[in-house]
Amino acid sequence: MRDLIVTENITIDGVIEASDGWFDPARGNEDMSDVETALREQRDAADALLLGRVTFEQMRGYWPLQTDDPTGITDYLNEVTKHVVSSTLREPEWDHTVVLRGVDDVRTLKSEPGSDIVCTGSMRLVRALIAAGLVDEYRLFTYPVVIGRGQRLFADATDVPRLRLVQSHPFRSGIVLLRYRAP
Repeated sequence: MRDLIVTENITIDGVIEASDGWFDPARGNEDMSDVETALREQRDAADALLLGRVTFEQMRGYWPLQTDDPTGITDYLNEVTKHVVSSTLREPEWDHTVVLRGVDDVRTLKSEPGSDIVCTGSMRLVRALIAAGLVDEYRLFTYPVVIGRGQRLFADATDVPRLRLVQSHPFRSGIVLLRYRAP
């Protein structure tokens, strides 16, 4: 069975909503090369990307248009198999995209042969995956920022089992990657 990895950028007070602009890696002069290395390693270990419709449409509207991306993210996103969970999307309009209709389709995807499945952003979908017990690992890129308001990863989450810390990796920028496994 494939692992489903939820990876999020998160503040130390648990906010994952980036609408207030707290998540802007290009804003500072921090050296982000070590973060980029960690993200590249994550991409190399996964052969599927799982997204909710809103996050998918935001990414589809941005990444395919990038022509000078030294990070490799554009190439990865254009080539990886993307699975978007949506009850309304009919034509994904991005190569290598499969539309799934719900959490049961994600459960089926996990049972198929392959490498890790990474889900990022997609707040509503992630909460549904948590409630369904489908998340195997959380990779939280924790930013040294406190927002005090906004959507939180575990808001109203009562079905989260006790998680086991498997890695704590600080980066030069002050970001800390916390990896937790579900039992």
